[in-house]
Amino acid sequence: MKRLRFLLPLFALLAACAQKGADAPRSDTAQASNVALNVETIASGLEFPWGIAFLPDGSALITEKVGRLRLFANGQLSEPISGVPSVLYDGQAGLFDVALHPDFANNHLIYLSFAKGSEAENGTTLVRARLVGNELQNLTEIFTVTPKKKGTSHYGGRILFLADKTLLLSLGEGFDYKDEAQNPQSDLGKIVHLRDDGTPAAQHIAGAKPEIYTMGHRNVQGLALDRATNIIYQHEHGPRGGDEINILRAGKNYGWPKITYGIGYSGIKISDKVAMPGLEQPLVYWVPSIAPSAMTFYESDLFPQFKGDLLVSALAGQQIRHVNLENGAVTQQTTLLTDMQTRFRNITTAPDGSIWVLTDEVEGKILRLTPKLR
Repeated sequence: MKRLRFLLPLFALLAACAQKGADAPRSDTAQASNVALNVETIASGLEFPWGIAFLPDGSALITEKVGRLRLFANGQLSEPISGVPSVLYDGQAGLFDVALHPDFANNHLIYLSFAKGSEAENGTTLVRARLVGNELQNLTEIFTVTPKKKGTSHYGGRILFLADKTLLLSLGEGFDYKDEAQNPQSDLGKIVHLRDDGTPAAQHIAGAKPEIYTMGHRNVQGLALDRATNIIYQHEHGPRGGDEINILRAGKNYGWPKITYGIGYSGIKISDKVAMPGLEQPLVYWVPSIAPSAMTFYESDLFPQFKGDLLVSALAGQQIRHVNLENGAVTQQTTLLTDMQTRFRNITTAPDGSIWVLTDEVEGKILRLTPKLR
């Protein structure tokens, strides 16, 4: 059963933490959505597609985890764009997100995140390049995680540009390195805040590495911005249970692995605490896990039922989750596309308000969702 968890008021949280930990928030069952959808497959044959970025003309760049970047335009997928860096493709490692510079119309700069290195030593890396036709030029590595890690799990990799043209990049804790999420001298388990050239944008945590924006994360793959309020929403994978959506605030610690609503895959508790003073509580969490993979804050009028809410794609949950927001709190959740019985890797809002979804499979698809007239 998918269960909804409500944000605790601050005074209640502080009181609970001062005693023996926060009481479990109220829960509710996610019902099937009654929003009628047209679901159109507009492209197929993508090998584990991961990221999407829309160009000013309405075409879209699509990453494939295996290390390819393609352009989808006029109903067709291009041949792979040349100049993409070599990536480590193994396990969860590969080519991740793609994002446009806010001034792309003038400078044609794009950003790619990916796993770089070998199975024995690797990390999430960010590059910047100029898109010219079907080629990347002037490719420059502008950030790479330190320290490097062994193994091919938990990379994060989501890119989000903010209103001031700086960017956030999510970095996983590497699975076997969970304690690094609480180490202020390590990038693992952090979200970093960078200028468009990859240098630290600001010092948010005293004594920490200058690029660190927030800490205490497990594996963040969802970042979404409410452009009207500049509220940043973030989601991350829990272990067995404990997937979270948080409101992201600079300098805060989100608790992993000191606090969690999940347990280890073996069934052993990772922590016996769900709250501690100085550690942030999630806006919503899920037990059991749905494995949230991406998120969009919906702002268009095309689907008035979704406006001002979050839409989350899910892997293990095999669904799109509509998270209804009212005055900063979650009031309801509903599910979409459960009948497709497939893993969903990404969800984003197109310039025309339609919703694009990537399926996570070797013959991955781009789905376009529009309202169905009754």
